[in-house]
Amino acid sequence: MVALGASNTIGRGRGSTPDGVNPGQAFPAQLERLLQSQGCRVRVLNAGVAGNTTGQMLTRMNGVLGKDTRVLILQPGGNDQRSGRGNERAANIAEIRRRASARGIKVVMLDNLGRIAGGHRLPDGQHFGAGGHALFAAHLAPQVKAAGACR
Repeated sequence: MVALGASNTIGRGRGSTPDGVNPGQAFPAQLERLLQSQGCRVRVLNAGVAGNTTGQMLTRMNGVLGKDTRVLILQPGGNDQRSGRGNERAANIAEIRRRASARGIKVVMLDNLGRIAGGHRLPDGQHFGAGGHALFAAHLAPQVKAAGACR
């Protein structure tokens, strides 16, 4: 399984918003531990890059999807809007989904993070603490299991 996203995937921001958690506390690592505790033989590759737009995720997705990848968790974030590319977001997400599907990879979306863990926002207002990442992992676990992530 691959988690493709921006700062809230890798766990930390950059530049003027360096808040966040270390990658071991980010949702991909927490999700891997949670699924393994439930008997799933799974590895979650954290392919988050702080500041990435969906266009940048689209550009690098082939390089992070392995031949055994069954599920792609896509966390598009808000960098498109912040960088003036908000009008490209929907088309980029659709193309990521199309390319993944063409390889037989199911896509699970992780969006609207504030609705899942709004009480765990850090002072920068964009990133989340470890408790928020735990909620993201718990939110994702049944979805990725249903998508066939567990062996």
